[in-house]
Amino acid sequence: MTTVMEVNGIASGYGEVQILWNVSLKLEKGKLTSLVGSNGVGKTTLLKTIMGLVKPWQGNVVFHGKDITGLAPHTKASQGLVLVPEGRQLFTDMSVYENLEMGAFSKRSKANFHQNLEKVYDMFPRLKERASQKTGTLSGGEQQMVAVARGLMSEPDVLMIDELSLGLAPFLVLDLFEILRRLRKEGLTMLLVEQNVQMALAVSDYAYVVADGRVEIEGPSNEVAANAKVREAYLGI
Repeated sequence: MTTVMEVNGIASGYGEVQILWNVSLKLEKGKLTSLVGSNGVGKTTLLKTIMGLVKPWQGNVVFHGKDITGLAPHTKASQGLVLVPEGRQLFTDMSVYENLEMGAFSKRSKANFHQNLEKVYDMFPRLKERASQKTGTLSGGEQQMVAVARGLMSEPDVLMIDELSLGLAPFLVLDLFEILRRLRKEGLTMLLVEQNVQMALAVSDYAYVVADGRVEIEGPSNEVAANAKVREAYLGI
């Protein structure tokens, strides 16, 4: 298998508070990898550190064989490493179409704008219906669709999604996880941070379980789901 991204021995935090301790993970090309664990264990901090929004204290990030640790977030994004952040962070006064347009800022995604737009409209028909509507007037689930679609508009090599299902109605969660399945089938490499451990393990190929800022368990998702420790601590079984 081809490794698209490697995170090696990352330590980071905020101010003097250390959140992550020697975290390492690998993303294989075309695979969906999930990062699961309780709230507040450092999953979001890891994504922010990978993206360059939080500076690592030690360790590095290698993307397509190159060390990109010190690059600015927008440079990483233009090279194909894209983050769909927790809380969506959309331009709520702008239309759905304008938000999607904002995703296509890199040279390569600008060139394929209309093709990518058709693709996300096919995936999220509701967004096509609401293309001219202000994003702030959409439901939480629709806004999450815009956030994922905006990420896809930038033609990512790796799409990182932070808390896909947070605060959404169960039927919408199922819709969004179905989209993940489809993207995985199409060969997109993804890293999913998710509190809904059961859903994340069901949809992903490989999983890392994070506790107290460290990777506690890793392995193929079906094996992690069958692990007694995981079942007791996270699945309530």
